[in-house]
Amino acid sequence: MSEPARYTPPTTDPWKGLRGVMAGTLILEVIVIGLAFPIVANLGPGITWLTGGYLGLVVVAFIAAAGMQGRPYALRLDLGLQAVVIAGGFLHWSVAVVGVIFLCVWVYIAYIKRDVEQRMAKGMLAGQEPLDD
Repeated sequence: MSEPARYTPPTTDPWKGLRGVMAGTLILEVIVIGLAFPIVANLGPGITWLTGGYLGLVVVAFIAAAGMQGRPYALRLDLGLQAVVIAGGFLHWSVAVVGVIFLCVWVYIAYIKRDVEQRMAKGMLAGQEPLDD
């Protein structure tokens, strides 16, 4: 059985751009979750120590996760945070809707990451050349 072909790295780092997209998506989600505070305050049961604490901790967790996008477990962390936001439906249904919408975005980002990994393995990215062994 022959070894799979190996290729040189692409001319530009595709992971650098993906890390930027992931961090930017988290910051965008922080803004949207921050905008959920007035919705919960006016339409829901109001801001209590539970709702305020939950939304505040989620915002802090997302900001911390935005700085961790270079880690190998970053995508799993981001998907796990979406489950936490969806679970926030106990505060107000609008929080769960935000989580579901962003979960769709994160599933698409995971699809893009998988596609880039497959293309890189096949040597299909710009600048990749077969390695002569």
